Amino acid sequence: MESLNITHRSVSMNETLVQHSQATTFDTAIALPIFMFAGGAIGNIIAIIVLSVSRQERKSSAFYTLVCGLAVTDLLGTCLASPLTIANYMDKTVLMVQHVCEFHSFLLLFFGLTGLSIICTMAAERYMAICCPYTYQRWGVDRRFAQKFLFFIYICNIFFCCLPMMGMSKSELQPSRTWCFIDWGTEEPVAAAYTVLYGSVSLLLILGTILLNLAVCGALLLMRQRTVQRPVTRASVRDRWRALSSAAETQMMAVLVMTSAVVLACSAPLVVRVFANCFILNNDPNADLAAIRIAAVNPILDPWIYILLRRSLFRKVLKLSRQGSSTRSTSSPTLQTSLFYPVIVRDSHVITQLMCNANIMTQLPATVKFTSYDTESPRQT
Repeated sequence: MESLNITHRSVSMNETLVQHSQATTFDTAIALPIFMFAGGAIGNIIAIIVLSVSRQERKSSAFYTLVCGLAVTDLLGTCLASPLTIANYMDKTVLMVQHVCEFHSFLLLFFGLTGLSIICTMAAERYMAICCPYTYQRWGVDRRFAQKFLFFIYICNIFFCCLPMMGMSKSELQPSRTWCFIDWGTEEPVAAAYTVLYGSVSLLLILGTILLNLAVCGALLLMRQRTVQRPVTRASVRDRWRALSSAAETQMMAVLVMTSAVVLACSAPLVVRVFANCFILNNDPNADLAAIRIAAVNPILDPWIYILLRRSLFRKVLKLSRQGSSTRSTSSPTLQTSLFYPVIVRDSHVITQLMCNANIMTQLPATVKFTSYDTESPRQT
């Protein structure tokens, strides 16, 4: 009898340990989607507020309208897809309902493709503004134009991502039982064609974004090199000051490059898995789950780029960098002054007027002083 009691106690203890282990695993598993949901929602709300309180001239530009559209898209994707994932962790039968599974698959398809589309549009807007300014002005690319184009992107992507619900493909619960996606390993010609089409469109958007960013960065470097090498005259001093004080343009490019890098890095693994499951038939559920989790990190990282690279902070960083460079060059102040002001240094009124027109009062090097006129006036008299 004693041995039976001991055996019964050991079995009970083992069952308790197993239940405790399962409860710990469940808590750890559900903590990840909850954390991602909270991080994405809070970050995007803060980013939208930061963009909303910016200056009117920035809010009226097409670029920042697209940035705000991307933040709203990330917020909607987080608030619609994450609750379904959390509910499925609490009740494993949620995504087993076919209509719920199809809706979850549509959300992942739509918001993934829409994010890539907006990023590519942002790169195209910067390319037109810098490399094709006449076309940019003729088309009237402004806030209203960007809003219309965002609406166009939404309509096209909604129609394209609804095709699986219309019978062109089918959505299925993935082996991990935590998310739904299109049946990318099917041998049906129509369904396989849709999978290839989705992957191809995503790949084209990625390549287009990369090429446009490279073209814009190359054009800016070429313009800066030509401006610096140009001899300084009264006619070219305004262009030189604008080139030397393009903080707003530099900030736009920093936001674009950083956001593009994050979106492409988060979206590329899922695109790779689409082609791998379609052509290579490499059935790897762990790799698929890792790819969709990396894609889900994108809405969490994007808003902090807008928050950290806002214009006030960006100006402080530029100011600190200029102070550091000016400190290193204090040994030759005369050379630097003659480099920037070889002709118009004798007329402080002209200098002030030019700088006000170019909006670079805060961009002056630390070694350039307005007292140059005062120091030279005694010698003239």
